[in-house]
Amino acid sequence: MFGYVRPPLAGLEQQERERFRRMYCGLCHTLGRRYGTAARMILNYDFTYLAILLSEPEEGERGQARCMVHPLHPHAYLLEAPSMELAADESVILAYWQLRDGVEDHDWIHGLKYRGLSAVMEPAYRKAAALRPAFDRTVRSQLLQLAQLEKERCPSIDRAADAFAALLSAAAQEQEEPVRRRVLEQLLYHLGRWIYLVDAADDMKKDAASGNYNPVALRYGLRDGVWTPESRREFTATLDHSVHMMATAFELWDFGVWTPLLSQTIYTGLFQIGKAVLDGTFRDPKRGIKRQKETEEG
Repeated sequence: MFGYVRPPLAGLEQQERERFRRMYCGLCHTLGRRYGTAARMILNYDFTYLAILLSEPEEGERGQARCMVHPLHPHAYLLEAPSMELAADESVILAYWQLRDGVEDHDWIHGLKYRGLSAVMEPAYRKAAALRPAFDRTVRSQLLQLAQLEKERCPSIDRAADAFAALLSAAAQEQEEPVRRRVLEQLLYHLGRWIYLVDAADDMKKDAASGNYNPVALRYGLRDGVWTPESRREFTATLDHSVHMMATAFELWDFGVWTPLLSQTIYTGLFQIGKAVLDGTFRDPKRGIKRQKETEEG
């Protein structure tokens, strides 16, 4: 996962922010208990949203504890529940294969950090894969398909995005209630498509410099990672279509106490992030810098 799905804090009431924080901290504790301290490094907002989508409509029981991030004052967190265990296991699998993908995408020197981190995560991954073998098989299969499209330098954004979207939709395959499973599969599929396309758009300038595969640049014939007004309009429409499809699925299920947070994210937050990426103003949390503006229209 890439860090593009974030809570739109400005539009949320304080109680919703606190509820999200409790899930975030609860997932952190669950990762730590199931996989050790090192596994907590993979925690991000994307995985927290996965935990929320897999959760029951009522908020679970709470605990309080200090941690390395908050050593002085105890923070409230949600106690471990089956849905959080599932989210933790799937997050470990996704994070591990994302690291392995980083190894494949870089030469030996530039891939060292990915090799090191994937080695650290491998014991956790093996445990998670043993617990969720079907999900692990799907992730590996879809990533192999995506790697083949990259090798072929496939110019179809739909084929490339579908490979990642199908991967993410598989996170719902253990849901027993058939209607809920179908809703989550559709919501996660279109969220996965949106994430893949936003990430490709965000990386256009970097990929143009390195020569790496970028289906968005190939689809629109862009040079040096710079949008034309027409290509930007077309790409915005396909991004918005994914969000609209997410919203359609979202409206078919009652997400209980999580509804205000999810609603604000889907109907406002994703559009804001997409626009920021296209404007070149998206803030990269991993590097702590603001990407330079790379578009021709603002």
